[in-house]
Amino acid sequence: MKILVTGAAGFIGFHVCQKLLARGDQIVGIDNLNDYYDVSLKQARLSQLGVSLSTEDITANYTNSHTSSSANFEFIKLDIADRAAMENLFAEYQFDAVCHLAAQAGVRYSIENPHQYVETNVVGFLNILEGCRHHKVDNLCFASSSSVYGLNQSQPFKTSDHTDHPVSLYAATKKSNEMMAHTYAHLFGIRCTGLRFFTVYGPWGRPDMAPMLFADAISNDRPIKVFNHGDMSRDFTYVGDIAEGIVAILDTPAGNKDVGAPSFDPLHPSPETSSAPYRLYNIGNNSPVNLMEFIHTLEAEFGTEAQKVMMDMQPGDVASTYADSSSLTQLTGFKPNTDLAEGIKHFANWYRDYFQK
Repeated sequence: MKILVTGAAGFIGFHVCQKLLARGDQIVGIDNLNDYYDVSLKQARLSQLGVSLSTEDITANYTNSHTSSSANFEFIKLDIADRAAMENLFAEYQFDAVCHLAAQAGVRYSIENPHQYVETNVVGFLNILEGCRHHKVDNLCFASSSSVYGLNQSQPFKTSDHTDHPVSLYAATKKSNEMMAHTYAHLFGIRCTGLRFFTVYGPWGRPDMAPMLFADAISNDRPIKVFNHGDMSRDFTYVGDIAEGIVAILDTPAGNKDVGAPSFDPLHPSPETSSAPYRLYNIGNNSPVNLMEFIHTLEAEFGTEAQKVMMDMQPGDVASTYADSSSLTQLTGFKPNTDLAEGIKHFANWYRDYFQK
């Protein structure tokens, strides 16, 4: 297949590209290479995919195509919020499928920079949908987030739960993506599948996320901030498992009568199904871990006890996440299988290799 992967230089996008290339798909990857975090990490991920970018390539304001050494991966610096550039991209390449992972990420950052989230996550997603609509791409897999569950405390989170109470603008933009995708599935028959990710961690992770922040502090003898005094839990999910689940969904696009999907009743509509070719799935480890246990696992792997500064809950955060991913398993047979100790070992080995050379 010829697949567009947005956010290809990002944490999850990079791993998805690796899996798709390994099985022989033709990939066009795009990313705007913004400076939300150190661009050199994005540059290093792309080099693993066979694309070498100079400083001039990274700072250029124009789209520029770079073919990888494997020839099956082509990278283009492009902002999904650039309407004209996105129209040209879809017209030129005629994709078979789109894996949309590009987004302005971060719950707390959305409080400080709300306009950036609407521009990228809402306007950018509209450009993706319009590209699929006008160029007959009927297989769209897109990233949502466990953040959409917001104030809901009924766990594990199920896709049949209503998600009408977000607690961050980031979550609200992801909720809007789900609603926009459903509209295009209904109006234009685009097969749309949204995946709600649960606390992804692993090699090549984002520097603003807890695993990298903790590892950096532990390695450099600095204190770590432990929010809500450690009384938090997350359904930590290894990035390799996430990428495998995404590929499984690309191979099983949404249909009106998916295996295991309940029938849609317009008199009693459920969020987990639709008369349109549209589906939502949780993709999590289905095994929440207390934050202090996660920290202790990191400490054991790095052989150092962290200095801990206990802090109150941060605005926009939730105390716990826990995924019910049974519908995804029923549809695709996929189930995350990397336990925390193994995942942390892979992460720590990469961290030491990348940062402590």
